Amino acid sequence: MRTLYVTDLDGTLLNTHDRINPYSIKVINGLVERGLLFTYATARSLVSASVVAEGLTTNIPVIAYNGAFIINPSTGEILTASFFSKEETDRVMKVLQEHNISPLVYSYIDGVEKVSWVTTKENDGIKRYLGKRQGDRRLRPLNDSGGLYDGDVFYFTCIGERAELLPVYEIFSGDDRYTCTLQQELYRPEYWCEIMPKKATKAEAIRKLKKLWDCDRVVSFGDTINDIPMFRISDECYAVSNAVEALKELATGIIGSNDEDGVAKWLQEHVKEV
Repeated sequence: MRTLYVTDLDGTLLNTHDRINPYSIKVINGLVERGLLFTYATARSLVSASVVAEGLTTNIPVIAYNGAFIINPSTGEILTASFFSKEETDRVMKVLQEHNISPLVYSYIDGVEKVSWVTTKENDGIKRYLGKRQGDRRLRPLNDSGGLYDGDVFYFTCIGERAELLPVYEIFSGDDRYTCTLQQELYRPEYWCEIMPKKATKAEAIRKLKKLWDCDRVVSFGDTINDIPMFRISDECYAVSNAVEALKELATGIIGSNDEDGVAKWLQEHVKEV
């Protein structure tokens, strides 16, 4: 039987310094060289994920933007993609304007990936996000909201306090045209509300990838609520010890934390033949 192994990055494979421990890279790369079908599913873009996952060997496509894209990491080729319709984008725009929230808008404009935002409405969370991505060619700063929603939009990120984002989350989590998550940023006080097309989930992307690679089973690893759909469709699922309780309740088992090489140690112990 062919098994697909899928891990989340932040808080799961990445340590608290947003890097993969050398031990984990050595173990996983060794298993991949022997034939392990291993990849990651992340809320990050391929650009951002490639930086923090430097040194990790991935021979099969990766899942980015919480499942909005399946991408060949070596070429950047997009194998599958989920975009909003114009009506869906207009609905998000209207709700965010009504709640005085200025988002980060991810889209393809003339075939080029861009992240657009209004510079006069940057809060501390957005400034931190941008500060970690200096030199990123996707960044598209705007002086006002004109053009903020240009192009083929596939992802919205709203960063702020839980109280201001909760009404937006309640609207879109109850609308079957969208996937919406609300969670606190790792190691930070601010919250992120992320709005995606309905089929943009790690679970849907894993189903597609499982079929593409003719796999029979899925084993997954995660730490937070956006990993819940992935856990629910996995044959086995393991939460790192630093995971949220809601995910631990769904897990097949609990493994070591992200700082303790939990994923790599589990793989080393349990994957005997590949």
